[in-house]
Amino acid sequence: MALWARQVSRWCCLLKRAHATECSRKLSRGSNATWTCRVFCPLAVLPSRNDFLLWKLQTYRLSSVGSCSQPDSTKEGSLASPQSNLPSQVNQQQAKAEMLPDLNAEVLYEDWDDIPPSSALEEISEEEAVQIIAEPLLPLQSSTLRDYVDHSETLAKLVHLGVDLSQVEKRQKAGQLLLTLDFEKDIRKILLFLKDVGVEDNQLGPFLTKNPYILAEDLEALETRVAYLKSKKFGKAEIAHMVSRAPYLLLFSVERLDNRLGFFKNELGLSVRKTKDLVIRLPRLLTGKLEPVKENIQILTASKKRLRRTFDYLHNIMGIPHHMLTQFPQVFNSKLLRIKERHSFLTFLGRAQYDPAQPSYISLDQLVSLPDEVFCTEIAKASIQDFEKFLKTL
Repeated sequence: MALWARQVSRWCCLLKRAHATECSRKLSRGSNATWTCRVFCPLAVLPSRNDFLLWKLQTYRLSSVGSCSQPDSTKEGSLASPQSNLPSQVNQQQAKAEMLPDLNAEVLYEDWDDIPPSSALEEISEEEAVQIIAEPLLPLQSSTLRDYVDHSETLAKLVHLGVDLSQVEKRQKAGQLLLTLDFEKDIRKILLFLKDVGVEDNQLGPFLTKNPYILAEDLEALETRVAYLKSKKFGKAEIAHMVSRAPYLLLFSVERLDNRLGFFKNELGLSVRKTKDLVIRLPRLLTGKLEPVKENIQILTASKKRLRRTFDYLHNIMGIPHHMLTQFPQVFNSKLLRIKERHSFLTFLGRAQYDPAQPSYISLDQLVSLPDEVFCTEIAKASIQDFEKFLKTL
């Protein structure tokens, strides 16, 4: 503010000098009228020298007292000397004005360059200091999107929409994605598309929380996937239900969606109508991993005798409760001999602990899915040679 004040003071001096010069020129031309000068203060800092000169020419205006016309004596053709009709003060002003140098563009340029630059060490008053508001610095790196919400209109609008950024930032590269998007340019069209598909307004926030990646998808590609579902005779309400229950559904290309539908139809031996009913009721079957589905299909197609023998050993010999068997159904796809060998070895070592509430807990998945080497070193805490020797004693 101190520098600005000095600049204004400098301009005022220049205006006064220009005023005196213009008046002296008028007086030297012989006009016997009384002249005044109107000066209009600038409303903004001038950006350049050319603008300053233009502003100078526009803001210095000379006008005569009253109607700015010559006095009556001049109109009547009086030949009296102009100098004799001027008041004494005007004669003195003329004398002083004749001594002033011409205020041309070069002088203005020179005066303008004389203004000292601002310095970081310049002293300011306490009143000026308390008026300085320092904006918080935007962090170059952060582990949370919370640090960017106040600086990003996109994030602020997503929060207002109901998006949980604390959950979004846990997803791989989702936070970086949101910081690169513009709400009006990139996000609004996706929101309108989801509403047109049938996602309710109060579901948009939770939907984007689970699947923020859809905001980077091409709108035309999304419309093509919806058109594919319609071509398979899925109704609008059914598509809305599937998209809402399985937010990642529209990230799948038409080819992947077609392969998933064909998988369930062929593996389960279902008709087209029953396949549609299945994925409408459980749409996440189309977006989830197929390995657990394949394992469950093996269970469903296994012989009852084998399932009964495996269940009897797990429940009655190993003491696994029913609710734990439902959590690890893939154990029924393992060979019963493999289960017996490993359980017996753990029992021999005193490490057969299958209760998750107890220390050294061993899950059924670890019991049957790990290779022998890994099972021995990480689960049994023994060598593969010890395990092989023990098997020979059975």
